Amino acid sequence: MENKILVETSARHIHLDQASFDYLMGVEEGQHAELEIKKMLSQPGQYVSTCRLDLEGPVNPKTGKPRGLKGVSVLGPLRSSNQVEVSATDARALGVVAPIRLSGDTENSAPCAIINPENGRRLEIKEGVIIAKRHIHMTPEDAENFGVEDGESVYVRVLTQERETIFGDVIIRVSPKFALAMHIDTDESNAANAGGQVYGELLEVADDDCCCEGDEHCCCGEGHCECEDHKE
Repeated sequence: MENKILVETSARHIHLDQASFDYLMGVEEGQHAELEIKKMLSQPGQYVSTCRLDLEGPVNPKTGKPRGLKGVSVLGPLRSSNQVEVSATDARALGVVAPIRLSGDTENSAPCAIINPENGRRLEIKEGVIIAKRHIHMTPEDAENFGVEDGESVYVRVLTQERETIFGDVIIRVSPKFALAMHIDTDESNAANAGGQVYGELLEVADDDCCCEGDEHCCCGEGHCECEDHKE
């Protein structure tokens, strides 16, 4: 497959800053808690930790009990701000309206409580819950090879058994710290039957006003196309 890109499913998870993690772990003032590595991830230096915390949303009026998600993994290393990434299904279970955003864009996003079930400590965050916008991590070299730029929106065809799927609005993210991989959430993965090792390929999509379907000799933008759709 040309333009082959590994497609990975990103399950719900939590990112924490040092102060929030220290509070939730209940360490003494002046000391810092440390995450323990459980499993390394594809992005260099990123990992799933052994720490799992609970998320709590508003009270369900039908049951009188808070909505929530239990045992959500904390990813490391610790970051400069708190962020909770969920799927649309997770957001409904949590009872929040989470916007679809790129990682790091949490302004005016959804609130929730983060709870350590081991000691009962509870941290209320006023914003930080998002549905991660699907994206592709690339190095600058990868971006050059694929002919794309940071922030560009592309289409990706994911070839899976019985559920071949084309994803649009896939954002290119470029950094020398990245490794080539596309990330989708569990809802998107289930829709595409993308379990196991799955690959996708970038698609070339012609402009809506172009009749040439991306032909290298296309002249629609030059104002002298001779096809029936563009004749005066």
